[in-house]
Amino acid sequence: MEASKELFDEIEAHLLSDEKPSDYLQGLFSRAEFREYPFSLLRDLRNTEQSPVHHPEGNVWNHTLLVVDEAAKHRSESKDAKVFMWAALLHDIGKPATTARRKGKITSYNHDKVGAKLARDFLTVFSKDARFIDGVCSLVLYHMHVLYVLKGLPYADVPGMKAQGDIREIALLGLCDRLGRIGYDREAEEKNIRLFLSKME
Repeated sequence: MEASKELFDEIEAHLLSDEKPSDYLQGLFSRAEFREYPFSLLRDLRNTEQSPVHHPEGNVWNHTLLVVDEAAKHRSESKDAKVFMWAALLHDIGKPATTARRKGKITSYNHDKVGAKLARDFLTVFSKDARFIDGVCSLVLYHMHVLYVLKGLPYADVPGMKAQGDIREIALLGLCDRLGRIGYDREAEEKNIRLFLSKME
């Protein structure tokens, strides 16, 4: 466990200081500790496919690395960089457990809800800081709400998000999530975030 805590602290240091954390994160697969629980939850992301239509960058790990690098560009805008960067790393941790093929399409329904629980399981192995853990899990739980709100989907829990989450932090992670893919339109995505924020006022 001590070695795993060392790895957790090492990951956190790179998330908070590196201009491009993915350079470090790519090397984790050669580490024996990364095969152990709870790091295995992250390791599983590399074996989880995504819809090529929505995620031409490939598997969930590829997407996560792009999101983390984008988040690193914006972490100074967050009110809590530690919470924000861990949320970026763990935001899709629920996809391995929820990804399935339905009618020829790859889906990951409820990965946000499952992910919030798994993120809590992951973080409580290493931390007893309830404020930190709750902050990360809230962002993981609500990171899809930008899309839900903008598309008027029934999955949105706006009252819950407003009561338990931080709208601006959710919007910032949502932007990084959208930009963490190949072929994005930054101007369009930034416009969507502004629209989301206006709807939440």
